[in-house]
Amino acid sequence: MKFAIALFSPPTAPSSRRALRFAEAALQGGHEIVRLFFYAEGVHSASGNVISPQDEIDVARQWRAFIAERQLDGVVCIAAALRRGVLDEQEARRYERQAANLPAPWVLSGLGQLHEAAQQADRLICFGGD
Repeated sequence: MKFAIALFSPPTAPSSRRALRFAEAALQGGHEIVRLFFYAEGVHSASGNVISPQDEIDVARQWRAFIAERQLDGVVCIAAALRRGVLDEQEARRYERQAANLPAPWVLSGLGQLHEAAQQADRLICFGGD
């Protein structure tokens, strides 16, 4: 089965960790993930500036490692990211900001990428949100 996964909650929320565990289990079960889409507060999982306390699980780091190791398509909604100060090099220059905080393997893109993923997948699974 092909899955598209959308995450709407920050890395500190239980739903972020559940989404990661679901994605890991899906791949271990022989399924495919066509895209991981981070929207709303979920864009904080992609920020290179998120620091977890030493006594907490660093879910943002786990997401980054998971996407890089498995060479998955980790897309961050550009509108939600800009609103929350999550910028890649190009957007930092465009908006004349001093630093970028969106490291590889993340990619900024629009909601069209979520729509496309939903069309390519057998199931769109969403985690978090209000």
